[in-house]
Amino acid sequence: MDIRNIAIIAHVDHGKTTLVDQLLRQSGSFRDHQQVAERALDRNDLERERGITILAKCTSVVWHDTRINIVDTPGHADFGGEVERILGMVDGALVLVDAAEGVLPQTKFVVQKALARNLRPIVVINKIDRQDARPDAVHEEVFDLFAALGATDEQLDFPMLYASGRQGWAVAHLDDERRDLTALFDLVLRHVPAPKLDTEAPFGMTAAILDYDNYLGRVLTGRVEQGRARLNMPVRVLRADGTAVEVGRLTRLMSFRGLERVTVEEAEAGDIVAVAGLAEATVPDTIGALELAAPLHALPVDPPTLAMTFRINDGPLAGRAGSKVTSRQIRDRLLREAEGNVAIKVTESNETEAFEVAGRGELQLGVLIETMRREGFELTIGRPRVLTQTDAETGDRLEPMEEVLADVDEPYTGVVVEKMSQRKGELQDMRPSGGGKVRLKFLMPSRGLIGYHGEFLTDTRGTGVMNRLFAGFGPWKGPIEGRRNGSLISTENGEAVQYALFYLQERGTLFVSPGEKVYVGMIIGEHARGNDLDVNPVKEKKLTNIRAAGKDEALLLTPPRKMSLEQAIAYIDEDELVEVTPEAIRLRKRYLDPNQRRRFERRAESEAA
Repeated sequence: MDIRNIAIIAHVDHGKTTLVDQLLRQSGSFRDHQQVAERALDRNDLERERGITILAKCTSVVWHDTRINIVDTPGHADFGGEVERILGMVDGALVLVDAAEGVLPQTKFVVQKALARNLRPIVVINKIDRQDARPDAVHEEVFDLFAALGATDEQLDFPMLYASGRQGWAVAHLDDERRDLTALFDLVLRHVPAPKLDTEAPFGMTAAILDYDNYLGRVLTGRVEQGRARLNMPVRVLRADGTAVEVGRLTRLMSFRGLERVTVEEAEAGDIVAVAGLAEATVPDTIGALELAAPLHALPVDPPTLAMTFRINDGPLAGRAGSKVTSRQIRDRLLREAEGNVAIKVTESNETEAFEVAGRGELQLGVLIETMRREGFELTIGRPRVLTQTDAETGDRLEPMEEVLADVDEPYTGVVVEKMSQRKGELQDMRPSGGGKVRLKFLMPSRGLIGYHGEFLTDTRGTGVMNRLFAGFGPWKGPIEGRRNGSLISTENGEAVQYALFYLQERGTLFVSPGEKVYVGMIIGEHARGNDLDVNPVKEKKLTNIRAAGKDEALLLTPPRKMSLEQAIAYIDEDELVEVTPEAIRLRKRYLDPNQRRRFERRAESEAA
């Protein structure tokens, strides 16, 4: 059977996974009346909740006796490690662009990787049924993007379709009949080349995706680059430097059929397969026949740009909600994550029972923490910090920079530009984007964006949209002003009391409700001033035996400010931590004891002087 391998690449929320749903339906991969969840490929709970693809997935459909292997890739740059490896498995790419939003940063990020691999893209302008669709303008934006990224003449001569993934149709011209996705299937068969690989050479494949199965153990997915893979054949695993890792057997060889992985006896060069039976192999090792002399070429991955400290939970409430609380359990889980996710690096920290975890961005590390929390882990997390480099020639300090695109309503343009410039952002472009909105383009340090997204939404009354893309390393921009407000810190253990909170709320914004457990050193609110303030949230009203003439005044509390995990991580200062358990997210000081805290502050002041 003929084979075509394609990746679907796009910005977050431009409709990749929904389009794949329709491709599966219309190719007959689902049985009649089969109940299938919307966005069937987003199987992970976090993916379904957030509406984003985090893990790359493979599926396949058959169209006119040709098997089309489809890889659904993450659209967020934080998961770029996934995207880079996936593109090594395919021979073509569907570039999906929203008919209204047009080209956004992560479209640029993934397309850049695809063009660099000499893939010839098919452009699909999706969501053409939106009222604010502007297909002609978006077509020009895509062409300009390809040209700016150095596309070849052949790549610039890309075929294009207009589509609605949700309604399940694609057409070559806007006035064609809008019936189904036949035009897209036929275009893939015509435009994407069949893999031209040596089927007679010794078997070899590069592992691109690693996942775990309760029954099979480690499952590695990749494309067979040469030769033929056979069930139970002996293989050896080679690292990129040629060192042999292990020798084993392919105890399970699986190919993709719709949403299922089906065991096959043999797979030849060009097919995408999953293999099991190897204990040490990981991404991006070469799995090959015993006679394979050298490892296959694997793409280097962009370096991590952000790091956080993962510590054990040593607070007074530790161990009450989670089942995995020891540093050994945390270490094993982090090392397992780093095995399968090449964009994450784990090292031992200078602190006891703590680990440095480096990744691509706040979202990627936030997803890892949320996943661990749901698995029963208890952790404390330190403030994110950027990873700097040193210029080899000048010795200057370099920091990660990001290209930021912000779409805001015109009245809020001034405040966004002002806040961005305070965070060392440079305004590079400003133009109307239709509908009373302005598109602002900035180049700014990654650390300037830590904790800014919530402030951005507040400043734009929730109407602004901000997208970011790693743009390489640039000269250090100097100090950036941090949080201006201090913290309200509990001086007592117990449960917060309404009477105490009522009188504390005039000191700032509260983070806790009556009845919530608090402890010494826990942050229960934001002080209205710049300094920290020790307060007692468990203080009860003194009762007397004298009856008042009138009833007690009603103690009305302003609803507390509740933070999501990402908001909490972005909010904390250098001397603060986020306590994460399966049941709660709390803020606390690094040193709970006030005397120890003051010693640390004096030491920090003397070092700064």
